[in-house]
Formats: sequence, C-alpha cells, structure tokens
Amino acid sequence: MQVKLIHHTPLWVAAKAIRKCWASEGNSDTVNTNDDIGASDRALIHRVGCKLKHASTLEHLNYSFDIDGISRACLQELARHRHASLSVKSTRYTLKELRKMSANEEDFLVQTGNSYIDSANRLQLKTLKWALQDNVSNDVVKYMLPEAYKTSLVWTINMRSLQNFLMLRTSSAALPEIRELAWEIVAEMPEEHMYLLTESLI
Repeated sequence: MQVKLIHHTPLWVAAKAIRKCWASEGNSDTVNTNDDIGASDRALIHRVGCKLKHASTLEHLNYSFDIDGISRACLQELARHRHASLSVKSTRYTLKELRKMSANEEDFLVQTGNSYIDSANRLQLKTLKWALQDNVSNDVVKYMLPEAYKTSLVWTINMRSLQNFLMLRTSSAALPEIRELAWEIVAEMPEEHMYLLTESLI
C-alpha cells in the first residue's frame, strides 16, 4: 500500500476556534497563520482538545490522504469510521484494466500470506476475467470480486476522529492490513501535529 498526506489544516485554526469559544483571541501567541504557532497556543489545543475533552474543537483540524493498494476488506473497515469522507476509485475502471488479457491478476490483489487464500483469489480473478471477455457487464461482474481486490481512495478525517481511529486500529486485535494502514497514516502526519496523537497510539 502507499499512503501520502496531500493536505492538512494548520494548527492555528484549532487555536482560533478554542479562543473564539472563550473570547480570548487577544491572548494568542501565534504571529503567522501557519503551523509554526506559539507555545501557549500549542498547549491550549492539547489541554482543551485532549485533556479537558472539549474535543469538538479538534474537528477543525482536517487531514486528507491519498491511499493506494488497500483491499476491499480494508475499505469496508475504513467505512465504519463515519466521521470521515471517502472518494473511492470506481470498480468499473479497475475492471477495465483487468479486462486486458495481459493484465496480471496478482497485481490486482492484496496478498494475505496464506497460500491457499491467495491461490483461491487468483483463480477467482481468472474466472472473473473470463466473464469480462464474455461481455458480462461490469456491474454484474463486480459481484465476483474477492475481498482482497485492490482499490484506492482519497480519505479525509478530522483530528478528533483520527484519534479514535488510531486508538482502535493500531491495536493488535485489528485486521493486520488496517493496522499497517494506521501506522502508515501516522508516518505521514505533520511532525508538529504528532503531539495530539501520542495518547491514541497503542
């Protein structure tokens, strides 16, 4: 899988939201509207958003990731995190790519490491390709797709929901693939935002 952070909200926005609530905007120590905010504003965001649990203020911080090569099974688990937005590559386009006779079925599958499952998934895609060559419509053929079939998406989530996501999905009890995704997301986070995540990581 490949994960890349493509956009994020600067920290000063959350500090502004908190100070708006408390009518303390004149107390900000942030000079420029970028992520290089002052120490008191950084501490304010952590104290209010993480310690005092006025976590709605963290919803002003949004992060957009370009995610490639996760399985449909992993995508289903992502969809359970409802306070996030997903824009997913249409299966119709990936099926057009798979339809080509030269296409390697393995390139379209996330490997599980279980030889029986991985072999069965490759066989399933071969069968699916035969259906495509027989002019079965993509909308019908997609019912044959194995859960290991790869997809890609842009995923946007706010800090409050991201904290919850990471608390659940870095756990050893999580699906290994989504656990890998969670740590890839952590690796892409801006360094200056990481202090808001440390308590969420297992």
